[in-house]
Amino acid sequence: MAFEPQKVYQTLANAPIVPVFYHADADLTCQIIKACYEGGIRAFEFTNRGDKAKEVFKVLRQYISTNYPEMALGIGTIFNGQQAEEFIAAGADFLVQPVTSPDVAEVCKAHNIAWMPGAMTISEVYNATVLGAEIVKIFPGNVVGSGFVKALKGPMPATKVMVTGGVEPTPESLKEWFGAGVSAVGIGSQLFPKNVVEAGNFEEITQKISALISYYQTLTK
Repeated sequence: MAFEPQKVYQTLANAPIVPVFYHADADLTCQIIKACYEGGIRAFEFTNRGDKAKEVFKVLRQYISTNYPEMALGIGTIFNGQQAEEFIAAGADFLVQPVTSPDVAEVCKAHNIAWMPGAMTISEVYNATVLGAEIVKIFPGNVVGSGFVKALKGPMPATKVMVTGGVEPTPESLKEWFGAGVSAVGIGSQLFPKNVVEAGNFEEITQKISALISYYQTLTK
């Protein structure tokens, strides 16, 4: 049973760092998920970026349901309603897009699934909220910069945004983005250095995530 949207949003509010990851090896990805969970992550985004994405996602869904039922599993890089239907059927708790697609919004609404569309202008953010988005993904963050989020919060102070693309797994980067007003961040390849993953040094990933979450908590005090 998928998380209700409000449960996903509350999960993000409690631990607003979302790993963004893809690998064709399901067993390795399960180890990544384990490392993330042990570091304090409670929402994980697997991206639809390879031929085996759906096959691997189904394995992840079973693994998380069995071992970490309080972790929300999302699917990213969704462009159309058909993809949304397929991954919701495979057990996605939330969907993330690099763009905003009305047909994906409709599918998520019909299935009562949390939807986080992508935008990089104020007009796109506004249009996403009109379609029902409660959290809008700002992408790519390294192109628009944290100043964009600060500017957005002027006319749209209640809008919740998650930024991905260019967020670094460092205290300085977290301070910059959360200080600008984001509600969550997605961190991809920089959180999972290729040499660390290939060496199977998952404890290093756990420690890095734990340190980031601990630092985030100091920002909210």
